Amino acid sequence: MSSCCSPDGRIASGHEHSAEAPPSHFSLTVPPRRTAPLHDDVEIPAGVFAMGDPFDEGYAGDGETPVHQVQLAAFRIDATAVTNTAFAAFVEATGYRTESEAFGTSAVFHLAVDADAKDILGTAASVPWWLNVRGADWAHPAGPRSSWRDIPDHPVTQVSYTDALAYCAWAGRALPTEAQWEFAARGGLEQARYPWGNELHGELEDGGVEHRCNIWQGTFPTVNTCEDGFLTTAPVNSFEPNGYGLFQTSGNVWEWCSDWFLPKYYRSCLATGTVTDPVGPTIGRGRVMRGGSYLCHDSYCNRYRLAARSSNTPDSASGNLGFRTVVR
Repeated sequence: MSSCCSPDGRIASGHEHSAEAPPSHFSLTVPPRRTAPLHDDVEIPAGVFAMGDPFDEGYAGDGETPVHQVQLAAFRIDATAVTNTAFAAFVEATGYRTESEAFGTSAVFHLAVDADAKDILGTAASVPWWLNVRGADWAHPAGPRSSWRDIPDHPVTQVSYTDALAYCAWAGRALPTEAQWEFAARGGLEQARYPWGNELHGELEDGGVEHRCNIWQGTFPTVNTCEDGFLTTAPVNSFEPNGYGLFQTSGNVWEWCSDWFLPKYYRSCLATGTVTDPVGPTIGRGRVMRGGSYLCHDSYCNRYRLAARSSNTPDSASGNLGFRTVVR
């Protein structure tokens, strides 16, 4: 099983090989892209920002504090997560086979499964809402009866960190550092909770609720009322973009970053004053994921805040995990 989400919102790998390096049957040596550009880049200006959780409302084990000053050079980043269409172009050009395809199974949320009963191989320990589905992969994100072609403008999912690096090698791009991701995700807002401000919902003229991101509504994990319009992923340009023009930096899918995850890292940053273009710690228990997903809910995983962090082993994949890229 490629991955499963634990009760605190993390995703734990079910693979046995080392997370320190890609398994031997994968290679990041792929042909460079020779097709038209697939990326809608946003220019992020150089600047200094306060990184971390100013509200002190994150999970203690995630290391969202202390808030510390980070200085970044200008860079360019995808306006959206990488889509199924873009990833399909990569696979067609290179013949790349993802880790989920090689392992033969991956994790699908129980309400989203599209597979025969024989292909549902069991549940993840302590998190029965994640099912181990044979034939689930990037091209069949909900199981073998599903197809990426039905949702071409949705974010690609069921991709590991290793898969994301392979895509970047082909596209001449890179995964953002965690600092780049948060700076861009904030859209120019200083120490806000969300990309649009501090209140989760807006108010419509008729008194209704304006949903600003794709997260869970209802009772997790059994009833999603889909008040925001989506049970699982949404098209990558759904909802309003932030002040820099980035879409869905809260909710929809988790996004891989390049950094190792080490909860005490922010404390070491504070000790050095303003940190310039940080690339994260040299060791960690997994790679950083940012942004939360369509499964996030206050009662379960309040990680759709801008400062929220989580991690995963580099070989993990699931139906709520994708990535966006930066220009090298």
